[in-house]
Amino acid sequence: MLEQYVHALAGTLAPSLLVVGCSVLLTVGEGKNRPRSKYWRLYGLGIGVLAAIVFALLRTTAVLDRRSTLNLPLLVLCVLTDVLMLVVVARAWRTTTDWQQHPMQLHMANAIAALNIAAATLYALPDVILQLTRVVEPGDSPFTSEMLIRSLGFVLGIATAVLAAVTVYTLRTVQIRRWFTIAAWCVVAINVVLHFTELIVLLMNMLILRLHGAPFRALISVHNATIPLTLAQLAVFVLPILASLVLGFKAKAPSQANQAQVRQTSALRRHAISSALWVCVALIAVSIALTVGVAQTRKVPTLSEPEEYALQADTATITFEQVADGHLHRFAYKAKDGTAMRFIVIKKNGGAYGVALDACETCGDAGYYEKGGKIICKRCDVAINLATIGFKGGCNPIPVPYTASGGHITIHTADLDALSSHFK
Repeated sequence: MLEQYVHALAGTLAPSLLVVGCSVLLTVGEGKNRPRSKYWRLYGLGIGVLAAIVFALLRTTAVLDRRSTLNLPLLVLCVLTDVLMLVVVARAWRTTTDWQQHPMQLHMANAIAALNIAAATLYALPDVILQLTRVVEPGDSPFTSEMLIRSLGFVLGIATAVLAAVTVYTLRTVQIRRWFTIAAWCVVAINVVLHFTELIVLLMNMLILRLHGAPFRALISVHNATIPLTLAQLAVFVLPILASLVLGFKAKAPSQANQAQVRQTSALRRHAISSALWVCVALIAVSIALTVGVAQTRKVPTLSEPEEYALQADTATITFEQVADGHLHRFAYKAKDGTAMRFIVIKKNGGAYGVALDACETCGDAGYYEKGGKIICKRCDVAINLATIGFKGGCNPIPVPYTASGGHITIHTADLDALSSHFK
């Protein structure tokens, strides 16, 4: 339950805050005095959610076996629209003030916001939706108390993110709009960092781009800071929280005010203080949920024990049946120079096999483990693209030559001996 809760909360918080920020900064007029682009952002959200559901379904049915097919152009779109959104948010006050005098500016802002919301939602939600496919363990009955608990964690995670964003929406008081704008701009700026980092990581996994040394370590540091950066998107609303508290405590009715003005000032004071306090509660609750929850779900795993296989004078043989389940299988080997080595085998989509050392050029012999259907480097926590296992580059495991025929995978021990230096 905790894993589903944390994953759903972290995955939906950023898009929820983006939607709320745009709703506060770009909504104008009432009734008929509203622009024709008033629903574009809502359409963008709807399209993003529906497309995410379709993409998640295609992934579960293996119709689309490579995420990069969609994620590469989608991340490019996310980065481009994120940068445009920085301008939209910064100019939101000018765009919405007397918008009838320049309606095209508002329409353009709403169009960019709709596209950005759709792209960000489509990128974030498929992984969240795919958590539903993991509420039932393979071989278990789909109708168990454990399944219900995991499903509840998924629902509560989404509900927490949406509730936190709705709470932030109560800070929309005009008197503190400047501070709200700064916070919303920071939300978009963090999206730029997150999406750009994911784009570079994807290009590395696709062997289009290669980074080594300090640039690689810097990239991985940002990549592994997804949760802190997501929390920062909510934390930046401390600025309008403080502004709202100051407004509430300083709000006073004029000395010659009538009863209506006194009631109006009193209502403003109550709203400003209560909104600030509720957002503080949301910020603390989400921070605890993500920090404690992530700490529990990211406990350093131990590598699985090596499996048995047939080892002859000059060949190591593994049957297709032994690795047919598509999961990671680990094997041990002692090289001629006495070095204890490990190598992994995994059946990939389409029937191909990934055969590689349990080590990489960047992180050494830390090894890999499987979690949530992903192969993850134990040292840097990078999820390895399954399709690239067996190819050089990035944090991919170092490939080992092999042949596959007659129901067996055959590896020449001389090829393993030649790679023993990676375990010294």
